[in-house]
Amino acid sequence: MTDVKTPPIRDLLEVVQDDENNLTFMKNVSIPLKASPLPIRANVPSDHRSKYSAWETPDPVFWTREGYAVVRADERGLGQSPGLLDTMSRGTSECFFDVVEWAAEQSWSSGKVGLLGILYYAGLQWRVAARKLKGLAAIIPWEGMSDYYRDRCRHGGILSNNFISFWWNRQVLVNQYGKAGRSKLQFPPHGPGARGQEDTIEGDLPEEVLVQNRKDQTQDNTNNKFRDDDYYASKEYNLEDIDVPLLSVANWGGILLHLRGNVEGYTRASSKFKYIRFITGRHDLPFYSPQEVEIQKSFLNAFLKGQDDYGWTEPGKVAPVTLTMRKGNRDEEAWPIPRTQYTKCPGNLKDPKLVQFISASFEEETEVIGHVTAHLNVSVTPDNSGETDIDLFVTLRHIDPAGKEVLYTGTAGDGIPLCKGWLRVSNRKVYEDHPKHCSYRPHREYLSADVQPVKAGEVYTIDVEVWPTNVVVEKGGKLVFEVSSGDTQGSGVFQHNSDIDRPASNRSLRHFEFRGRD
Repeated sequence: MTDVKTPPIRDLLEVVQDDENNLTFMKNVSIPLKASPLPIRANVPSDHRSKYSAWETPDPVFWTREGYAVVRADERGLGQSPGLLDTMSRGTSECFFDVVEWAAEQSWSSGKVGLLGILYYAGLQWRVAARKLKGLAAIIPWEGMSDYYRDRCRHGGILSNNFISFWWNRQVLVNQYGKAGRSKLQFPPHGPGARGQEDTIEGDLPEEVLVQNRKDQTQDNTNNKFRDDDYYASKEYNLEDIDVPLLSVANWGGILLHLRGNVEGYTRASSKFKYIRFITGRHDLPFYSPQEVEIQKSFLNAFLKGQDDYGWTEPGKVAPVTLTMRKGNRDEEAWPIPRTQYTKCPGNLKDPKLVQFISASFEEETEVIGHVTAHLNVSVTPDNSGETDIDLFVTLRHIDPAGKEVLYTGTAGDGIPLCKGWLRVSNRKVYEDHPKHCSYRPHREYLSADVQPVKAGEVYTIDVEVWPTNVVVEKGGKLVFEVSSGDTQGSGVFQHNSDIDRPASNRSLRHFEFRGRD
C-alpha cells in the first residue's frame, strides 16, 4: 500500500450566487468518504463554453437552467483532491461510488443521480454503475471504453503505448494534486488538461512525493502483459452487473479507442432499458450539438424527473439501436442486426510488400455493418533464430468507383479507414466454449497461462477480431483488406511502437499462406 503524503486539508468552501445565470456555484466542497478519512473535492474547472465549463463534461449553466444540479468531483490524486493517483482503478470507482451516494443524499437532491460525460468520464460510468449504488438512476457513457485491457491498453495483447503516454503526460500529470505551477500552464503546449488550472490549495508537493503519490500508467502498462497480472486484474468488473437505464453513444470513428467498449457495454449490460446510438464526427463536438443535447436531456428527464416525452420508459417505443449509416440514418431493434448475412470477402493480392488484398468491384450498392473477423494462416520465416512472435495489424479500407480511398472522420478529426484489428499470435488461444464467444467475434482471455509458442516454419490458423464498422459501398466501389506487422495509415496518436513490448523480432513482415477456409 502506497503511503500517500499530503498537507493538512484547508476548509475553503466558496459559495457564490450567480444572478446572471440563476445558479448557486459551490466550490471546494469537501465530501467525506465512508471508508477513508480523505475527502474528495468537487471543484469546477474554469472556462470552456461558459465560465464554469470543462472539457468533455456537461456545461453547468445549460443544465442548471434545465432544472439540474451539476456535480463535478476531482478524482483522487488530481486537482484539489488529495490521495493516491491511480486512474481507472478500483479505488477510483469506490470514490466515485461515494460521490454519487453523497449527491443522492443532499437536501437539494431529488435522490436520483444521472451520469453524463465523454471519454474518460464515460469509461468511469460503466465501472461505477456495475457496483449497484444507491441513487444512480441513469447513465449516458458517451464514447467510453468498457474494457480497460482490450479497448484501451492492449489491442490483441499489443501495447497501445503512444496514446497512453500522450494522455498521461499531457492531461494527467499536469493536474496531479500538489503539482507546482499549475496555474501558470498554458494551452498549448501543455495540452487541454492544463487550461485554466489552479494551484493546489494546500500548497505544492516536492517531486519525490508526487512520484510516491501516483501509480504511473505508462510504466504499469509496459510492465504488465496479461489480464491475470495484478495490475489488470485489479481493474476488472462485470458489465452484466449493470442494471440501470443506459444510453450508450458509440462513434464509428473511434476505431482505436472507445467504439468497441460502447458496443460491448450495451450488449452485455443487464438493464431493462438500454439503448445504443451510433454517431460520427470528432469525439467532442457532437456531444454539445443541439440535436444530441436534446437526446441527452430527454433521456435524463425520463429517468431522473419522470418527464418522458420521448418514450424511453415505454418498452418498444424507442428503437434500442439508432444508426448513423454514413449514408442516411435508421433505427434497428437489436445489435448485431439480426438479418446480417456473414459472408466471405474474396480478393486478389495487390502488392506483396504491403500484403494488401482488394475485392472485385461491387455489382450493386451494398451495406456492410457489424462485426468483422479476419481469418489468416501465418508463419515465421524458418531461418529466423531465437524466440519469435508475430504482431498482426489488419485494416479494412473503402475505395470509391474512381479508385480513390474514402477516408472517414476519426475521433481526433483525422482521416481514418473503416476499421482495424490486432493480434499477437502467441495470444491466439480462443475460448470457444465461453459465453462471450460467437462466430463473428472470437473470445480471448489474454491470460499468462494461455501463451502459445510461435515456432519457425509452422503455419498457424488465426482469427483476428476486427472492431465493428459500417459502410455503404456504392456500385463499382471496392474494399481493401490490409495485413501488416505494424501501424498503418489511420492510426494517428494510437500507435503501438514500444521498443520494450515490440522488439524487432515482432516487427518484420512474416509469411502469409492464403488458403480456402470454411
